[in-house]
Amino acid sequence: MVQIMSNNQLTESGQLHHFLTIEGFKKSLLTEIMDRAEQFSSVSNRQVKKVPLLRGKTIMNLFFENSTRTRTTFELAAKRLSADVMNLNISTSATSKGESLLDTLHNLEAMHTDMFVVRHSESGAAEFIAQHVAPHVSVINAGDGCHAHPTQAMLDMFTIRRHKQHFADLRVAIVGDILHSRVARSQIQALATLGVGEVRVIGPRTLLPTDCKTLGIHIYHDMEAGLKDVDVIIMLRLQLERMEGALIPSAREYFQCYGLTEDKLQLAKPDAIVMHPGPINRGVEIASSVADGPQSVILEQVTHGIAIRMAVMSMALGAQPEVVA
Repeated sequence: MVQIMSNNQLTESGQLHHFLTIEGFKKSLLTEIMDRAEQFSSVSNRQVKKVPLLRGKTIMNLFFENSTRTRTTFELAAKRLSADVMNLNISTSATSKGESLLDTLHNLEAMHTDMFVVRHSESGAAEFIAQHVAPHVSVINAGDGCHAHPTQAMLDMFTIRRHKQHFADLRVAIVGDILHSRVARSQIQALATLGVGEVRVIGPRTLLPTDCKTLGIHIYHDMEAGLKDVDVIIMLRLQLERMEGALIPSAREYFQCYGLTEDKLQLAKPDAIVMHPGPINRGVEIASSVADGPQSVILEQVTHGIAIRMAVMSMALGAQPEVVA
């Protein structure tokens, strides 16, 4: 839709305003997001699961793509910050009656909306919206096409930090459909910014982007070689809805070559963690015994998603973290 830029995500004073992509952000900002999420992580365990940081603010979820985890965790995060939350049903909205996206946005702005959380099948949609909203409105990218999913990447970084503390000495393997994965692109950017020791991508040639070598990552087409001595394994699902043509022989053959089983997991370090952004396709990219096994932190990722999204939303709307205590 538009050229993706990162320099308009910060205010003149360097504070977060939009969160559209991780590209261009400094390590200090990513660390600040995780540090604030750490402060919010205990809120979910309280009897009253709310803090008043965004009381009086209105947040609108605009999900033009289906979602369960992302939409729900954004909604929970906003409500735990005491914001008023609206979920726009796109299928019954005025856009389905011919109204332009910009007209819809301006009408929602007229309702004194403070933030739009946007998920869209077109790359650049969140950036497009951020360019056309009123100056006081913040836009959070909840996933756009094959381009970016910055809050998913940040909850993944937060999960890794919780288990491994430091990034510098880690070997991280991202396995599967890298070509169509907005999550993988954001993860690679975040890992590079945080100074991870080595990032490996593992998958068939048909599912790896042509610019892999420019991303500073190590490419493997063999699962056994790629998993050797890694600290973190991030499995990705096949993005069948974005594929054009048959890029793999069959799901069964894909699992034999690139599915994570207990035997393949043993090639990694004994304390390696297994991650997956979801949704999981058991028996396609991961065996149930691994997904539900002791090294899996998949459900932890979901939990951490609430704290990370609380952190991003509160920072974008200028709320002071001291109120958390």
